[in-house]
Amino acid sequence: MTKKTSIHVQSLKIPRFILLTSKLISLISPKLITLFAAKLFTTPIKYKVPKRELEMNHKSTQKLIVIPAIKKQIMVYNYGESEKKILLVHGWSGRGTQLFKIADEFLKVGYSTISFDAPAHGKSPGKTTIMVDFIAAILEIDNQFGPFEAVIGHSLGGMSILNAIKKGFKVNKAVVIGSGDIVQDIMDDFVAKLKLNPSISTRLRLHFERKYKEEMNTYSAFLAAKEISIPVLVIHDNNDHEVPVTAGINIHKHLKNGELLLTDGLGHRKILGNSKVIEKTVQFIQNK
Repeated sequence: MTKKTSIHVQSLKIPRFILLTSKLISLISPKLITLFAAKLFTTPIKYKVPKRELEMNHKSTQKLIVIPAIKKQIMVYNYGESEKKILLVHGWSGRGTQLFKIADEFLKVGYSTISFDAPAHGKSPGKTTIMVDFIAAILEIDNQFGPFEAVIGHSLGGMSILNAIKKGFKVNKAVVIGSGDIVQDIMDDFVAKLKLNPSISTRLRLHFERKYKEEMNTYSAFLAAKEISIPVLVIHDNNDHEVPVTAGINIHKHLKNGELLLTDGLGHRKILGNSKVIEKTVQFIQNK
């Protein structure tokens, strides 16, 4: 077991009015606070596309597609012209253009990239989503746009690509950056940030298990890692305050063919634009 990990909604500072609302609802009913927490847990924040991502946004061919397995739509970005394709997967409250610096470097060495706005993110419709949807989106994109040489995922995107590979997504190499790990830890951390009784975390997990008819902890990244034999590069920052470095270390420990790169002082998002991280990522995927 690693130390507590934290990703997506729970990694963000929760507004005081939500904390007060949560406390009030918790006094009324355990069932109601579980439903309220579930709504918060599955609702990403849609941010405006920052200027640094506009070039990739403008130069991409964009297409809204349906994911039949989850009956949701996502916006797909096709960036560059090459038969050698890389799939990029953003994290919670991210966008399909968020890994633009990585995409630009791959264009320079003869690759094209496919990325997407996950359900309820960016230009994709909807208000709520969960990792199950991310995985379904990856599998459908592979079906429509694959095959891919490699896949790169950040944060929740890292967890999602490992689970997609476990479920049959065929790819030669994978890179996970700042990935979360143990699902129960993520829920525990989220409930703690809401300042709720720890028992609500178990209720939250059971709520999702009833809804999706699956055990949520089976989506933990280290469990997927155990079943993956392709080369996987795990990148994590020692100073990541949103997803502790112990998550990346634990994922790497369970990989059959893994490589670990630890950085310092880059945190959870700055790491995506670091030249050394990008150079290592490109070299890892290009090397036979």
